[in-house]
Amino acid sequence: MEMIEVDSSMIQAVGYDAAAEELEVVFNSGRVWRYQGVPQQVYEELLAADSKGRYKRDCIIDCYPDYPISRRRR
Repeated sequence: MEMIEVDSSMIQAVGYDAAAEELEVVFNSGRVWRYQGVPQQVYEELLAADSKGRYKRDCIIDCYPDYPISRRRR
């Protein structure tokens, strides 16, 4: 999965697997979460959002099944 660095006080990078509809988010803390069943439009809206953290809280957290994965190196 290709990761794209973003300008956010909460999120370091995001990636998306269109075939699996999975969104991966690397937080500035180094924690990594994967969200399942995320439509590509939601991923694109996240990338375009002025506040990535606010969009994630409002439109992704508690909206899609998620699970933590091992930390990535910064």
